[in-house]
Amino acid sequence: MTPDMFGGDAAMTSIGAAGVLDKMPITVTEDGPQYSLLIGKQSVPLNPLRGKQIRLEHTGRIFCQHCGTQTKKSWQGFCYDHFMSLAQADSCIMSPEKCHFDQGTCREPEWGERNCFQTHYVYLANTGQVKVGITRGTQVPTRWLDQGAHQAIPVARVRSRYLAGLIEVLFKQHVSDKTNWRTMLKSTDESLDLAAIRDQLFNDCADDLRDLQSQHGIQAIQMIGQADIYTVIYPIEKMPEKFNSFNFDKDAAVEGQLLGMKGQYLILDTGVINIRRFSGYEVTLKVQE
Repeated sequence: MTPDMFGGDAAMTSIGAAGVLDKMPITVTEDGPQYSLLIGKQSVPLNPLRGKQIRLEHTGRIFCQHCGTQTKKSWQGFCYDHFMSLAQADSCIMSPEKCHFDQGTCREPEWGERNCFQTHYVYLANTGQVKVGITRGTQVPTRWLDQGAHQAIPVARVRSRYLAGLIEVLFKQHVSDKTNWRTMLKSTDESLDLAAIRDQLFNDCADDLRDLQSQHGIQAIQMIGQADIYTVIYPIEKMPEKFNSFNFDKDAAVEGQLLGMKGQYLILDTGVINIRRFSGYEVTLKVQE
């Protein structure tokens, strides 16, 4: 890509957006998901920018999302010290079944009590293929939208993140617990029978599920045998011919026509970029006049 792909700076106008990136908020409306780009203290509505040429330029500076200090490298959005000390950066966040709160070794016990010891859901999602995942009750349906799921259905309600992790471990012996970003973006929103897949998982894992309920209590682990399937249509004009993945650690600028948004990805005619991955990166945004 060349710096003058928009016909030079005269063809571009800064909309006054400059600052540190954060994950894109998604609001569900009757017209579908509405995306915004958080840059510093500014929130830029993205749905109206579809079809326009945009340019995101990384200034080269990265900031810790917890303490705000500048860091040479981002460790999941944090500086190294906070990556090593915050509970939200611990390995049990990615693998909840490894929770060590009861051992007295939680990095931040108060944070753990607020975030991990509340209602969680185990769910199945269609992200181009079926996957199992978990989320806090307060994050439904946000979590599904963040993952770019076309469909989702809750299959269990539990009292803690740890218990959700135990069920996820059982289910991921039969279905994936990962989202392939290329498959998710290329997905044509073909529907899956998530209810039938849920029923099959319940059958395949019946003995282990009964054991968990016997050990932790039926009130702590409630399987959901009936639930509506949540469906999403993302604001995408069309898909690019190539799915190049932009990386601010290698690409100082990301330029192209904005085609739409799915999950935490901006979809341009020149490629895609995962905004959440670059939370803490300082950027400027310009849009074609």
